[in-house]
Amino acid sequence: MKRIAAVALGFALSFLASAQDAYPTKPVRIIVPYPAGGPADLLPRVVGEKLSQKWGQPVVVENKPGASGSIGMAEGARAEPDGYTLVLAPTGNLTVNPTLFPKLPFDTHRDFTPVTLLAESPNVLVVHPSVPVKTFKELVAYARANPGKLNFSSPGDGSGAHLAGELLKLEAGIKAVHIPYKGMAPAVNDLLGGQVQMMFAGISTAVKHVQAGKLVALAIAGPKRSPQLPDVPTVIESGIPGFDVTSWYGIVVRAGTPPAIVQKIQRDMAEALQMEDVKKRLAVLGLEPVGSTPEAFDAIIKAESLKWGDIVKRAGIKAQQ
Repeated sequence: MKRIAAVALGFALSFLASAQDAYPTKPVRIIVPYPAGGPADLLPRVVGEKLSQKWGQPVVVENKPGASGSIGMAEGARAEPDGYTLVLAPTGNLTVNPTLFPKLPFDTHRDFTPVTLLAESPNVLVVHPSVPVKTFKELVAYARANPGKLNFSSPGDGSGAHLAGELLKLEAGIKAVHIPYKGMAPAVNDLLGGQVQMMFAGISTAVKHVQAGKLVALAIAGPKRSPQLPDVPTVIESGIPGFDVTSWYGIVVRAGTPPAIVQKIQRDMAEALQMEDVKKRLAVLGLEPVGSTPEAFDAIIKAESLKWGDIVKRAGIKAQQ
């Protein structure tokens, strides 16, 4: 029996190794659950280009936008578990939507296997120059003295910008009115025009307007300062411990995908992310490469799901109908 077990184990290991070595033998697609353009679309294209060169197979990005990313995620959940369909999953799709949309046609924890956390993008709290503040502490003091006077924009209910604003209200003890838009562009445009007063925006979106004097950057919403705005302190430095609203983008595959293939994808993506030309291209997008292991990414998803699920409930956030 021991000999049989040893032979079986050896066969299984040999099979897994051969599956890993052979993959991929045909084109690989990456589903992006958002429209073309922006970090969520450009990130997998940059990494996919390097994978295509390494694998000798086309890596094709397919945009499947709609329903706050759920259409693309649902297609990924229906894919064959063979590693030939990857899904680019932003923070909200894996950690916020399951609470915000209780009737999703898939289960993010049951139907997907984490592969790697590709990159992170810090957010920055910016205000229109008409707001009479120059620092984060001054903003909090102004908001407390003028409850409900400030409005903050976001690209939609449940978006990262929305959740960051709600977390700020909860942690700073202020009142501000959320103004949701249908997309990032109109949310930023109305902030630039002064129709709304503040917003949590991605570094790549905000930095050019800050440098032009059209917006004032008050605080970075992550654990460390941004090299693009090195003089802007973090919210943590400004007096709110543990405040972290960092956007990130990961890769998941259909649950049941062979572990050897998952490991190969992760390893090759991590290698691509460390290439100097890739780092430079991501920096322009305000992205910091990561390339975590599947286990580390899984831990992040679980921790952030608990965090944002609690905030959604505490803030009483409802999905747009």
